[in-house]
Amino acid sequence: MRQVKIHTGALLAAGLIAGLAGCGSSDDGGSGNGPPEAAHPAAAAQPQQQGGAEIATVRGRRIAVHKRKGDGAAWKTLSSPNEMGATRVFLVDAKDGDWLKVLLPIRPNGSTGWVKASDVKLSSTPHRVEIDPKAFTFTVFDGGKVLRTGKVATGEGGTPTPAGRFYFTELVEPPDPNGGYGAYAFGLSGFSPTLKTFAGGPGQLAVHGTNKASALGGKASHGCVRVGNDDITWMAKNLAIGTPVVVKK
Repeated sequence: MRQVKIHTGALLAAGLIAGLAGCGSSDDGGSGNGPPEAAHPAAAAQPQQQGGAEIATVRGRRIAVHKRKGDGAAWKTLSSPNEMGATRVFLVDAKDGDWLKVLLPIRPNGSTGWVKASDVKLSSTPHRVEIDPKAFTFTVFDGGKVLRTGKVATGEGGTPTPAGRFYFTELVEPPDPNGGYGAYAFGLSGFSPTLKTFAGGPGQLAVHGTNKASALGGKASHGCVRVGNDDITWMAKNLAIGTPVVVKK
C-alpha cells in the first residue's frame, strides 16, 4: 500500500477544490474537458515502456520547460508548488540523454515539453487507471494485472468527459466528505476547451468521489469522472501522484 501526501488544510483544500473546476452536475457545479491535442514524438527519443511509468518531481521552486531538447531559452517556466499548492510533477513520455520529454499540465491537452533530468527527481509506478466512458467503468492496473474495477459517472450534455492520456497532479481531501466531491479528489493534467474558468478555477479535470452513488453508471457531471467513495479512498491510499490516467474513446 502506497501512502500519498494529501492536502487537508481547510483554506488550501478549499482553494484546491475550487481549482478543480467544479466537476459536478448542474446542481452542484461542474467542469468539462476536451479532446487532447496529439503529441508529436521526437525521432531520437526512447519511448517509455508499456506496463510502467516514470514520474518526474520538480526539485526546486521552478523549472524551465523547452520546446525542443537542448534549446538555450526556456519556452515556459513553471512553478513548484503548482497553482493548487502541490509539488509539481510530470509524467515522463520519453528520455534522450540528459533530457526528458514530459506530458505537461497545460492547455492544449496533450502538450509536451522537454526538461533537464537534473532538475527533477525520478520515481516509477507500475499502476495506471483506465476509464471507459461507454461502459461507465474504471480499471486500475498493476502492469498487466487488474487491481480494482468499479463504476463511474462521466460528463453530460455539451461537456463530455474527453478521451486522452492524463495523469494525477494533486490529491485533495475535501472538508466535507459527504459533499459533492466525496472523500477525496485527484486533480488531473487536463483542462476544458469549453469551460475556460469555473467557480474560480481554471477548468481542470478531476477524478473524485461523490455523495450521489445512484448517479454512477451514467452521465452526470460537467466532464470530471466520479467514482464511489470506497473506490476513491482506495485510490488515495494506493496510487501515486503522477499515475497515468487513460480515458478511452
